Amino acid sequence: QVQLVESGGGLVQPGGSLRLSCAASRSIFSANAPGWYRQAPGKQRELVAQITSGGITNYADSVKGRFTISRDNAKNTLYLQMNSLKPEDTAVYYCSGRWGPADYWGQGTQVTVSS
Repeated sequence: QVQLVESGGGLVQPGGSLRLSCAASRSIFSANAPGWYRQAPGKQRELVAQITSGGITNYADSVKGRFTISRDNAKNTLYLQMNSLKPEDTAVYYCSGRWGPADYWGQGTQVTVSS
């Protein structure tokens, strides 16, 4: 079993920034392409960003140039720096990773972008 705990969500004005954190109970380095996903009301969950063990990153087109995924292997923590936030970024954000044959998900953290 792997526990993932997200934090850092909240209410922010358009153009603002937030940094999400995801603390894992196992080595984040050993996870297969851990990443961040989001789900807005009435919409399907979508990939936001992923990072491989080699540090290769992949972003959804809608967040490229605004969001940055990173990880701290020593702290087993995954981060998502979100800048220039827009109302359409409002969603519950989840971190996820695969260890062995199983996918694990955090409980999610709400991000609301509104004036």
